[in-house]
Amino acid sequence: MEENQLQSSRKGKLASISSSISGGLSFLGGYQVCHNVCLGIIALLSLIGITVVGMPLLFLQKVAVPFWIAAVVLLGITLAMYVKMKCLSRNLLLLNGGIIVASVPFYQLKPLLPVFWMVGGTMVAVSVVLMVKGKVKKNRERVN
Repeated sequence: MEENQLQSSRKGKLASISSSISGGLSFLGGYQVCHNVCLGIIALLSLIGITVVGMPLLFLQKVAVPFWIAAVVLLGITLAMYVKMKCLSRNLLLLNGGIIVASVPFYQLKPLLPVFWMVGGTMVAVSVVLMVKGKVKKNRERVN
C-alpha cells in the first residue's frame, strides 16, 4: 500500500513540476509580456545605478515560438496526467491555459491578438477568483 502512495506522490510532483514549467515558459511567448519584463528589469537596474538602453531581453523574441510550443506541449502532458490521475488543481490548469492563450506569439494572428488577450485574461481572472473563493471557503470552515 505504501509503495502505491509513494508512486502516486511522485506522479503528483511530476505533474506539478510539468504544470509549473508550462506556465513559466508560456509567458515568454507574448510580446507584451516580454516587453513588460524588459521594462521591469530596466527599472530594477536603474535603482542600483545601472543604465540600460534598449531592451535587454529582446533576444527572447527570436525564441518566443519554440518557448510557446514547449509550454503548449507541457500543458498537454499536464492535462493528460490530470485526466488520468486527477491529482492536479483545475484552477492552476485554467491559469496556465489562460497564460498560454493570452501569449500566442504568431505574427500571422496579429489581428486576433486582442481576442486571445481577452480570452486568456478571462481564463486567468476566473482561475484567480476560483482560487481565492476556495481559500476563503477553507478559512471559514476552519473557523467554524
